[in-house]
Amino acid sequence: MRQIIQRPAIKNVAKDKATIGRILLDNGYATSWFGKDHNTPAFAASQVGPFDQWPTGMGFEYFYGFVGGDANQWEPNLFRNTTQIYPFLGKPPGTWNLITAMADDAIDWLNRIDHTDPSKPFFLHYVPGASHAPHHPTKEWVDKIHNMHLFDDGWNKLQERIFENQERLGVIPVDTKLSPWPTDVIKNWDDCTPEEKKLFIRQVEVFAAYVAYNDYELGRVIQAVEDMGKLDNTLIIYVNGDNGTSAEGGPLGTPNEVAFFNGINMMPVDVQMKWYDVWGTEQTYNHMSAGWSWAFDAPFTWYKQNASRLGGIGQNMAISWPARIKDKGGLRKQFCHVIDIVPTILEVSGIPAPEYVDGIKQAPMEGTSLAYTFDAKNAKAPTKHKTQYFEMMGQWAIYNDPWLLSTKVNRAPWEAFGPANPDPLNNQVLQLYDLSKDFSQSQDIASQHPDKVKELKNMFINEAKKYQVFRLDASVAARIVAPRPNITAGRTEFVYTRPMTGLPQGDSPMILDASYTITADITVPEGGAEGMILTSGGRFGGYGFYLLKGKPVFLWNLVDLKRIKWEGPDALTPGKHTVEFDFKYGGLGAGTLAFNNFSGLGRPGTGTLKIDGKEVATQKMEKTLPMILQWDESFDVDSDTLTGVNDEDYKPPFPLTAKLNKLTIKVDRPQLSPADIKSLEEAMRNNKMSE
Repeated sequence: MRQIIQRPAIKNVAKDKATIGRILLDNGYATSWFGKDHNTPAFAASQVGPFDQWPTGMGFEYFYGFVGGDANQWEPNLFRNTTQIYPFLGKPPGTWNLITAMADDAIDWLNRIDHTDPSKPFFLHYVPGASHAPHHPTKEWVDKIHNMHLFDDGWNKLQERIFENQERLGVIPVDTKLSPWPTDVIKNWDDCTPEEKKLFIRQVEVFAAYVAYNDYELGRVIQAVEDMGKLDNTLIIYVNGDNGTSAEGGPLGTPNEVAFFNGINMMPVDVQMKWYDVWGTEQTYNHMSAGWSWAFDAPFTWYKQNASRLGGIGQNMAISWPARIKDKGGLRKQFCHVIDIVPTILEVSGIPAPEYVDGIKQAPMEGTSLAYTFDAKNAKAPTKHKTQYFEMMGQWAIYNDPWLLSTKVNRAPWEAFGPANPDPLNNQVLQLYDLSKDFSQSQDIASQHPDKVKELKNMFINEAKKYQVFRLDASVAARIVAPRPNITAGRTEFVYTRPMTGLPQGDSPMILDASYTITADITVPEGGAEGMILTSGGRFGGYGFYLLKGKPVFLWNLVDLKRIKWEGPDALTPGKHTVEFDFKYGGLGAGTLAFNNFSGLGRPGTGTLKIDGKEVATQKMEKTLPMILQWDESFDVDSDTLTGVNDEDYKPPFPLTAKLNKLTIKVDRPQLSPADIKSLEEAMRNNKMSE
């Protein structure tokens, strides 16, 4: 039997939990992974490895995709196995897209397996960037969706229309209630200005185009299986969505998700209109207004990140296996979870869960096979998955058939930068729902069943202990800069003597929220030089140190909203030179996060450009990036891969034509004084008292 599965990615697979790829590989399958790999830890994402947490190290013989949570689909950080590749170089903008490229590569892989050994079963893990931000469809698909005018009457009407269609199709119970529109979170469509409506419609049309485009390309992959004559005995599991629909664009949407993760969660509409005509192209890293996300989650409420609401954890799933499943178009309503997928594959493949892999005793298999639901006679059989916990960023829930105990939403997904709930287990309002009578989680009955609330909270605690959920952490943005395993940890000086590109952000010097000095010893040839000395990030946020028409330049790209440049007065003469950029940071740094306080981040600082020891340009930055550079762009020495930090100055790869003798980066991170600590502790106590 052959299998294709499309589902969300998970993270950091322990050695006692062999992946389905490894299990099937050990049982004679050809195994592959296409698209998103958000399993590989940041500290293992560089070319020094280790590679055991890459797909090829976890039982997937072939990998074609990107490493990280999301990626620019026009110019991704793309890998074949563990080697970075750049198939889009030299292509005109808008003509190469990963959504098509990965479908092409998957089709090629399927045919290679079939031509080489037609009898070999295969497993294809297909994880496209869609529908995660950035939303990057081709113009053809944007035009198709635009011409359908699906969204012209706004998000309130869209929600109603989706709900009506669900009722008509019978995919929700007839007594399902649609909760009132949350005007305290998202305003009604009729209250939007004409300019807002114009922008928001553009945002959602691009999103819808992205979804439709991806579905079409996935259809080509399935067609390839049919063309090989193997569709009848191929199990296809299709899970659609991004947890619940993402609201990480905030109420207004954004042309640049990197801006959102640096605290700009309400970019004014008139500012966003600058990108209206290029929305979804290589000029944007875009996301839509959360108003559309709420509508798309009908009949449920809230969003991705809200793990206590069905709108944050519910997904659509379809399963096809023509040789075995005869109830074509049948509906199944049993509770199930993504952890049920592996047991399902093992049961239908006749493969027992391994007791040992590589000499390591395996943990018990969690989840319940869904194979019992395949026959029409079992369409209404009771669910076999009786209990399931959910938790994300301090919001949690516990399902125990048919009850759902959940924390009341206390943070919208775009509210990511305030102090975190210090006690997310107990500092909560608990809500109770009977899903057998209340499909959409709309009627809180906690006050009627206090004993059930207590019982289910204790059940959550037991499940959380069992599955290593504790300690609960309600922080969101702070996680980005929180200390974690890193090959640069403890280092304050970095030296490079040769060109190097493609070093991921998690493995390169971190200079945000700190003072730093970057010094380049170079030799300029006769006739002058230009090109990139050092860059990190790209078009949507980052910095660059380069020679422009011979003049040294240091530039900060502040999430494509502003660029601050230090530039030398003259082109460098032939011969040896030392160019240096020195930055003095004026804040307390990331140490304040230990006190649930963001005040040390994104503070002002002063930068000075020096040539051969002489100061040539000094400028103060009133604001600095607090959290993160563009995550899918790398740290590059001697040239620039993927997008550049300033399109007006140069186009990548912009190789350095001077000789780089030595590049040195020194980082001086702020240290909290005893007085700083005392002040932060007092502020934290005051915050707890106010709560």
